[in-house]
Amino acid sequence: MALLGERFDARRALELGLVNRVVPKTDLAEVARMLAVRLAAGPTRALGRTKRLLNESLNRTLPEQLLAEQESFVECTVEADFELGVRAFVEKRKALFSGR
Repeated sequence: MALLGERFDARRALELGLVNRVVPKTDLAEVARMLAVRLAAGPTRALGRTKRLLNESLNRTLPEQLLAEQESFVECTVEADFELGVRAFVEKRKALFSGR
């Protein structure tokens, strides 16, 4: 794709796994809003760490990346959202994260 510059439509992008959904243009703003609300209700600090790990993975070896992921997980375990998430999982209910 990158070398040949071939064009393709949204359906083909979905088939290739380049996007996770395709929505009509008229629904785009609402679907984007719903996704933003869903992300904001999640464990935002852990999501931020995940984004950072993904971005930094391009400049690391596999052992370096695995160590960074391990360190990030350990950092998450001392946060309030980690405890909330584990408790919700054990109690088989939806977690209500606080962003802490």
